[in-house]
Amino acid sequence: MPTILGQNQYGKAENRVVKITRDGATHHIKDLNVSVALSGDMDEVHYSGSNANVLPTDTTKNTVYAFAKEHGIESAEQFGIHLARHFVTSQEPIKTARIRIEEYAWERIEASDANSQFIGADEVKHSFVRKGQETRLTQITYDGSSWEVISGLKDLVVMNSTNSEFWGYVKDKYTTLKEAYDRILATQVSGRWRFNWTDDEQRMPNWEKSYEQTKKHMLHAFAETYSLSLQQTLYQMGARIINNRSEIDEVRFSLPNKHHFLVDLEPFGLKNDNEVYFAADRPYGLIEATILRDGCEAKIPVDLTNL
Repeated sequence: MPTILGQNQYGKAENRVVKITRDGATHHIKDLNVSVALSGDMDEVHYSGSNANVLPTDTTKNTVYAFAKEHGIESAEQFGIHLARHFVTSQEPIKTARIRIEEYAWERIEASDANSQFIGADEVKHSFVRKGQETRLTQITYDGSSWEVISGLKDLVVMNSTNSEFWGYVKDKYTTLKEAYDRILATQVSGRWRFNWTDDEQRMPNWEKSYEQTKKHMLHAFAETYSLSLQQTLYQMGARIINNRSEIDEVRFSLPNKHHFLVDLEPFGLKNDNEVYFAADRPYGLIEATILRDGCEAKIPVDLTNL
């Protein structure tokens, strides 16, 4: 045979599941997009078309919805762990399960005080508005003995309107950029962090608290760093997470520099004193790096688009 089968996997991608938890009149929402990928003894289905070892992708879809009912959704990570463990332990041909989850956040709409006694608005605890800050992410991989959990976020747009400079860079005959000693620094954060929880003998992190605190440290570092480069800010964001969250060993960021250029108002007889900017969407500088706990090995893929 002149060819052989390489790495392969299959499953049902982007299963949209919304779980409503009803605590009396107070409701809670978990809104997930779940993708399942399974691999193992799948040579024959590729070589001969035999489906003897194949769990239908439709079954994986059904499992996602059934588990939302049977186990609830405490967190995206915990839900993914339940699924990955099930597929590997219940199906002998399946050796590895990878669960990718996007989570979309909702926040409760506060009731109005106006005429509340008449319409009962003060008792409304079931109305929500979709949060627009970021999409939460996690990827759980299980091979029957060890776990890898990588969580993160994307599309978190942040800006510092001052305390950012950019000067002293290399200049050649093609350089036209002027040095900046007071500029806007803005980016759309895409970040991933890898947990050092790898087996069931270890104490499992509190996934919800970990996400909340990791995001907090990231944003504090962005706000509190007097930046001479986006690279410097990126490093401080990752270092702040590593130094404050013992459950995390590795952080990787992909940060596009959302450029804001001062508009030339002199033709109109106006002085632009760092007040009016043109926000350019492209092209943009793209700054990417991994920050590691000392002694740890990098495992998060360099290309975050495949994670």
